[in-house]
Amino acid sequence: MKLTRHLFVFTIALISFHLHAQTISAEKIIKQYRNVFSTPPAKTPGTVAVDAPLLGNGFTAVAISGKPEQQNYYLARNDFWRLKSGFNESYPAVLGKIQISVPSLTDASYHIEQDLYDATTIADFHNTSSSVRIISKMMAMQDILTIEIINNGKDVITGNALLTLPEDDQFHVNPPLENKFTDTSVSGNDNGTQWIARGFTKDVTIKTFASAALKIVGDQSHIFTISPSQKAMIVCSFSGNNTLSNCIQLVKQNTKRINSEYLNQANTQHQNWWHHFWNESWINIEDSVIAHQYYASQYTMASCSRDAKFPPGIFGSWVTREIPAWNGDYHLNYNYTAPFYALYSSNHLQQALPYEAPLLDFMQRGKYYSQKIAQIPDGILYPVGIGPLGIETTRENDLMRKYMNGYISEKQVEDEGLFFGQKSNAAYCAVNFSMQFYKTYDIAFTKRVYPFVKAVAVFWQHYLKKENDRYIILNDAIHEGTIGTKNPILSLGLVPSILKTAIDMSSLLHVDESVRKDWQNKHDSIAPFPLQEKNGRTVFRYSEKGTAWWDGNTLGIQHIYPGGQIGLNSDSSLLQTARNTIDEMQRWLDMNGSNSFFPAAVRVGYNADTILQKLREYSLHTYPNGFQLNNPHGIENCSTVPNTINEMLCMSHQNTIRVFEVWPKTKDAAFEKIRCDGAFLVSSALKDQSVQYIKIMSEKGKDCVLKNPWPNKQVIVKSNKRKEMHVSGAIISFNTAAGEELMLLPG
Repeated sequence: MKLTRHLFVFTIALISFHLHAQTISAEKIIKQYRNVFSTPPAKTPGTVAVDAPLLGNGFTAVAISGKPEQQNYYLARNDFWRLKSGFNESYPAVLGKIQISVPSLTDASYHIEQDLYDATTIADFHNTSSSVRIISKMMAMQDILTIEIINNGKDVITGNALLTLPEDDQFHVNPPLENKFTDTSVSGNDNGTQWIARGFTKDVTIKTFASAALKIVGDQSHIFTISPSQKAMIVCSFSGNNTLSNCIQLVKQNTKRINSEYLNQANTQHQNWWHHFWNESWINIEDSVIAHQYYASQYTMASCSRDAKFPPGIFGSWVTREIPAWNGDYHLNYNYTAPFYALYSSNHLQQALPYEAPLLDFMQRGKYYSQKIAQIPDGILYPVGIGPLGIETTRENDLMRKYMNGYISEKQVEDEGLFFGQKSNAAYCAVNFSMQFYKTYDIAFTKRVYPFVKAVAVFWQHYLKKENDRYIILNDAIHEGTIGTKNPILSLGLVPSILKTAIDMSSLLHVDESVRKDWQNKHDSIAPFPLQEKNGRTVFRYSEKGTAWWDGNTLGIQHIYPGGQIGLNSDSSLLQTARNTIDEMQRWLDMNGSNSFFPAAVRVGYNADTILQKLREYSLHTYPNGFQLNNPHGIENCSTVPNTINEMLCMSHQNTIRVFEVWPKTKDAAFEKIRCDGAFLVSSALKDQSVQYIKIMSEKGKDCVLKNPWPNKQVIVKSNKRKEMHVSGAIISFNTAAGEELMLLPG
């Protein structure tokens, strides 16, 4: 085969790159990191974030707790909720648990490791008489859990495996605000196949069911006896369905057909799925503590977010006690949005997909509130709490009127919705749509979410008030309950973001050209960020009128991130004010807002060594499963470390790709396929204080703008589709073609 000169040179460059990449593959990197548990979990089951080993496939979830002699597998499903619109009447429910009892393991040592790359949980328990290994997997491509028990001791061991409906340890009943609602619960045993099912059918808006069936492979009993060097395999199948009988029948059938051949195929598919996931993107940095937390966080999101209609709530899929705190719902004033931040730059779009569904499903009710409360007929206005399938978890009802009437008397409830005075919830939710749009320019995605984005833009288009030569925001609380605020800084960041996204989405779809001019005018004329003096320095004020400062949370910088209104291309005085504010706030280890504080610091070029030092402290402040220590919130912190590291290694904010811009140049690092604005997948490596190469794959053929990492040299641009180019300058730009791969090297 004859190659043209430029293709030959590009091929040689790619060979060199791939030889380099082979030495630092995703498997080699991620295999270094395991979640290690040396004592039994102390906070599982619980109504908040748990400290247990976590398993999941995005549909079904398992949290493992208990002493060696009785391991409890707490079971839940993303699609199993009690669904009724009303305050404290809707929540993700528990399904049941599996109890693996091995009496001879009493007083055994406890050690569990989770292999993140293979998504395999390995427990080793030893005492003077017994030695047992238990290998657990929640299969990625089949809705089954496998529990393999291996006898590594010298004596025969006997135990049992029981599948039970939720027992006392899984119910948290604290009337009147937290009640055990009536459910339908059934269980049975058919020739060794145990099964359970739960459903909510009475006094609900939507009926729901879930079921599970368990058996010991090759046995018709729940009791197992294992000789030395032998093993027993326990399997459990899961389902959610629209009728109770179908749900039970499906899991029983699925469980009964499981044999060795089925398990071998399921295991191969499981490994292939996880290996594909890890190779969608990866990073390699010298700090093993931060890197471990990076990959543990990604593992958690992959384990709980795949069901397209039922995304994870506050605690992910791991609901271990009924009723979870905050009803485990989708809290829209940041909690629901934050876990997804890192998925876009990490190129994990399958895990981001479920985010859309509840927001789109709630639009009808959002339009009702927009019309009723703000007299804006075509906009949407969202309350603080929603659930799946259009359910409103915080709607005023008799329970609220009787026991939480302060919400109503203090005007935190408007019409029937609990808003806490905040108008920004829908705009906050839109930031993830904006991230995915600019990082993919995916037409199908844009068509799905544009009705939501347009409706939010329309709301703000008409809600903004003209004051002299600027548009202002009135009666939009910066913090929950701070009624009467003028120009809250969060909304001053979110509103331009939603208007710009609506403009660019409508342009891509060739619709709504007639309103773009007004959107653009209001985007350009919105009031500036309010300022104040604090300890002799100019910092941001939380609102122009109302709250000036807050000692908790991070709302004072969320116009930077996720609002996206300040970055390294911004005015130098604005950047200095942003850095001053970061200095004054110091909210690195915040109960709510670390997930926005760290990436905001990166966006404004805060000291890279300080960011990494604080990120290391943050990463050490965790349970072994990666959840933040003594923080009741769950998966919202899964974005903190991956998002911060991705931004430090490869930032594409403000239409400029910057590699290692906010990264200590003395620390070697590499990354593969970080997804950037413009639908570019970017890879690079830093070694001996020098960027070695930049590889760019262009999905949509957008123009590429890049800060030159070799400012005193020409940049050689090799392509698989055209002749070699030479470019120079502090900022370089070039057009690309869809599917084009480019290799950039110093001249």
